[in-house]
Amino acid sequence: MSSLQGKTDRNDGVEHVVKTLRELIKDMPYFLESRGDLDTEVWDLTASSRDRTDKGLFFCFVGAHFDAHDYAPQAVENGSVALVVEHFLNLDVPQIRVSHGRRAMARMAAAFYDWPSRKLKLCGITGTKGKTTTSYMFKTICETAGYRCGLIGTTGTLIGNRMLASHLTTPDPVELQKTLHDMVEEHVDIVGMEVSAHAIDMNRLDGMIFECACYTNLSQDHLDYFGDMETYFQTKKSFLISDQVLNTVINADEDSSARVLEELKTPHVSYGISADADVFARDIEITEDGVSFDMLLRSMPFARVSLKMTGTFNVYNALAASAMAMVLGIEPEMIRRGLETIQSVPGRIETLQTETPYKVILDYSHSPDALKNILQTVREFSKGRVIALFGCGGDRDHGKRPKMGRIGGELADYCILTSDNPRGEDPMAILDAIEAGIRPTGKPYQVIEDRREAIRAALKMAREGDIIVLAGKGHETYQEIKGVRRPFNEKMVVRELLDEMREGR
Repeated sequence: MSSLQGKTDRNDGVEHVVKTLRELIKDMPYFLESRGDLDTEVWDLTASSRDRTDKGLFFCFVGAHFDAHDYAPQAVENGSVALVVEHFLNLDVPQIRVSHGRRAMARMAAAFYDWPSRKLKLCGITGTKGKTTTSYMFKTICETAGYRCGLIGTTGTLIGNRMLASHLTTPDPVELQKTLHDMVEEHVDIVGMEVSAHAIDMNRLDGMIFECACYTNLSQDHLDYFGDMETYFQTKKSFLISDQVLNTVINADEDSSARVLEELKTPHVSYGISADADVFARDIEITEDGVSFDMLLRSMPFARVSLKMTGTFNVYNALAASAMAMVLGIEPEMIRRGLETIQSVPGRIETLQTETPYKVILDYSHSPDALKNILQTVREFSKGRVIALFGCGGDRDHGKRPKMGRIGGELADYCILTSDNPRGEDPMAILDAIEAGIRPTGKPYQVIEDRREAIRAALKMAREGDIIVLAGKGHETYQEIKGVRRPFNEKMVVRELLDEMREGR
């Protein structure tokens, strides 16, 4: 029996975590005062009043759009037996008043699961682009070296080879701590974890220590939340220079890295291609099947690496993952083998098996820089036209829409503008904004709001040697339209449309 579980009094024959309020607030820096019995047992944690819980603890804090204190009565009706509050409520259940609700939730969730992060080597990756691919490369390197590795990120959670769904790049504290606890139970040694700027700003990582943190780059994204690039950058920097990070891996070719280094007090390893970096690449050869390069460590030959994934940006991702592995003491040969083992990352410059004379590439690129990177990469090995199909998400950064239109027009031979996840916005209003950017480039394009029909049009117009880039959705298996998530797996859609075309439908 796990030491943290200790009881089985839910009458279902299954071991469950059981903690008292007193145990959860022990040494918790945000605790102010309490009302009610601190020996009340807690069996579940939740930040959603709609969740039905069995002896739940409901966390109340003021969010950007609502105050969870207002929903505490509903949480109690749904089984919560205690509350964590920022001000006491007129409810007859034990209450823990704290100075910072979000930070308290992160610490108490960790305490509930007996601080699983302390039993793991956590390696966090932050930056606008490259987090997912770098984390997959890092995981493969660690596993090649004999470690059991977990992964937490945009595509979901991996414990070994077992995939678990996750709705956020960095999960909320309750889900995150439960995931880390499960990894401990399954004897994971190392965790590669994407650290989003949202998670940093919302204090989801409070109290966790990272063996190393990697900074990949900074480009425009999420300005709907952060407002401006400086705030976005400062949020990421606050994690890198915090006392939560023991070692740092940093992109020497990224302009903003110098501002991080100015305040960095921990040991660091730099990586890059053009700058004077500790770990760097030379003699880069890019083909449609992959990229090879010499990796050097402080000017000493390290390894010749042949990746099965193409693009200069994947050289950066490989260098980042390698530098993180070096921090952990993993040998050069294991790093090389690990990098050469990985075949692809879900939805990242993923060439689909279409059996057509043209290529269809799936990529998650949904920001200006990411779209620029993927189009520049395929342009290097395209024997025919580059046909770009893309849109922009609704209820998000409006400023990037014309920029992405301009990039598509400048780098593709033909563009099809279509819906991404319009969410609550009018899809055509989003497309009008993208169109404003592409129109001045003079490149041919068309607007097809229905994404399935847009893909059909791209497949029908493609000729031998062409490359179709389906940008924006990547690994996602849904489309969010008018607040409703509808099934939309782009791999399946392409397969279905090609079957229809072959049958003459």
